[in-house]
Amino acid sequence: MIKILIADDQELIRQSLMIILDNVEDFQVTDCVADGIEVMASVKKDKPDVILMDIRMPKMDGVVCTQRIKELYPDIKIIILTTFDDDEYVFNALKFGASGYLLKGISMKELSDAIRKVYNGTAMINEDIASKVVRLFSRMAQSNLAILVDSSLAESLKPHEWDVIVLVGRGLSNKEISARLNLSEGTIRNTLSSILSKLQLRDRTQVAIWAVQTGAANRPLSRGID
Repeated sequence: MIKILIADDQELIRQSLMIILDNVEDFQVTDCVADGIEVMASVKKDKPDVILMDIRMPKMDGVVCTQRIKELYPDIKIIILTTFDDDEYVFNALKFGASGYLLKGISMKELSDAIRKVYNGTAMINEDIASKVVRLFSRMAQSNLAILVDSSLAESLKPHEWDVIVLVGRGLSNKEISARLNLSEGTIRNTLSSILSKLQLRDRTQVAIWAVQTGAANRPLSRGID
């Protein structure tokens, strides 16, 4: 059973999501709240597995709330529900550890699938805005929000690990990377885990940002199939 907390300042959205998600067999909605302060209280009480987090909320917005949740409860997954005009918020939400970035208006099947994927450790970005997020990474790379990795850590990376970094930086999913490199998805997941450990990064979002800001995303693949 996946425990879900819904955070949105619009009551209609909260109630609609609760009614629909609570009727999914493997979901349990633990609470519906209207702002970041209420999120913090609810998380302390119920310890949800996944938070559906609106970006623009009163008292404490979704960005600040994401940062605090990930500092206190790093295992809780956060999916940001947003609109196309939320660019200035997206930078920090991703940097602070959000696992998903989805547009409001997504179908319930897509949302349910995203919740399961994020719960199981996969980053989830709506395919309609994947290219937009890559552009955001590029802009983030030029700002003071850059991900810093000691150069000595990168020297330990192997050619096949660089290939995965390149493709993560270009916005490809594990499935797409698997097909591109002719390797199993399990191998890609294990390779990404090794990369995170070597670079001392938290998740694939940080790998993607680092790949863009350092230019690694533009490297040719070692397998000669670029």
